Amino acid sequence: MSTNRTATLTIDGKTHEFPIMVGTHGNDVIDIRTLGAKTGLFTYDSGYLSTASCQSTVTFIDGDKGELLYRGYPIEQLAEHCNFLEVAYLLKNAELPNKEQKTAFESTIKNHTMVHDQLTRFYNGFRRDAHPMAVVVGVVGGLSAFYHDALDMSDPEQRSITINRIIAKIPTIVAMAYKYNNGQPFMYPRNDLDYTANFMHMMFGTPCEEYKPNPVLTHALDTIFTLHADHEQNASTSTVRLAGSSGANPYACVSAGIACLWGPAHGGANEACLQMLEEIGDVSRVGEYIKRAKDKSDNFKLMGFGHRVYKNFDPRAKLMGKVCTDVLAELGLENDRLFKLAKELEKIALEDEYFIEKKLYPNVDFYSGIVQKALGIPTTMFTCIFALARSIGWMTQWEEMITDPEYKIGRPRQLYVGAARRDVKPLGQR
Repeated sequence: MSTNRTATLTIDGKTHEFPIMVGTHGNDVIDIRTLGAKTGLFTYDSGYLSTASCQSTVTFIDGDKGELLYRGYPIEQLAEHCNFLEVAYLLKNAELPNKEQKTAFESTIKNHTMVHDQLTRFYNGFRRDAHPMAVVVGVVGGLSAFYHDALDMSDPEQRSITINRIIAKIPTIVAMAYKYNNGQPFMYPRNDLDYTANFMHMMFGTPCEEYKPNPVLTHALDTIFTLHADHEQNASTSTVRLAGSSGANPYACVSAGIACLWGPAHGGANEACLQMLEEIGDVSRVGEYIKRAKDKSDNFKLMGFGHRVYKNFDPRAKLMGKVCTDVLAELGLENDRLFKLAKELEKIALEDEYFIEKKLYPNVDFYSGIVQKALGIPTTMFTCIFALARSIGWMTQWEEMITDPEYKIGRPRQLYVGAARRDVKPLGQR
């Protein structure tokens, strides 16, 4: 909201006033929407590090405090007291469900978990060794060809139906990508299982015998979903908003978000962390790699430490660290080579002055890759799991944007530094 405070910009001796807007938490912002009209100038902010692209009521991050809030609720409390579908309901509806609402929402999602049978034929068009993210990007993008009965996005009821469909069907699509890659038959969803247990059934079950989900492992994966459900205006969320600003259908917007998430600097971080642990190989080599990480002339990077947003401890990392311990204990993998490596790296990072000074604490990706590997999920599927969880955040942010009376199609400006205007010479004179 605007306040009586203003910021004064002086250019060539002429002053211009711009209102200052204040939010519930976080930095106040200078409203520069009239900057171009008033001054003929634009701002330059590569990477949008100091630019608020929207007003939002969904998620708030305080990087200095290491705080993450969904609709005002701390992530630690949500992970402890709620399952993923309760968190999804919260993000979608702005309030946590009561018992009756929770039951109704879970029932609705279960009724949408199956996909159109013709959609299963899409998979046969991909090579068996295709990266699962390539498959998921394509199949999710194709959903609008099958579910075009509720695409009037001016209708709140149709928006709700579409969001429910996305939440429900992406686990099925992700599990089918895994099965296709493995050459195993697709497993139909089971309505007697909860959301996360059903996903594990579709991932790991076979027609040969009944799959019985382990409650400890199911809770671990459900926690991963909760921790990744939304994360403010990150690259993939901004991509979904930008695509949606043109009026693109929500399935296309989610597909665009998945494609953005696929980038190694975004959703691929947990996979990169696991690859780093494999490269180090043994606890005896930790010191060598720590030394390399401190050497500015060495291009080796210690993956899973530090975060662009969190300048303190990533609150999700603390929760994921506990989940990691529980999962490995349940599976009898306390002495797992990679886990011992991770614990040694964590110990050094929390005690070494270099890491403390630079605030390079373990982040959520440091542990989530180990947990997923212990669950039997291959590294190529890690980002698919991330996309599954983030789909509710993307849809919540998308709906918030298209229902904002101030929203416009996204159109970033640029600082052009190319060739000055010049004339084309005839071919013989060049």
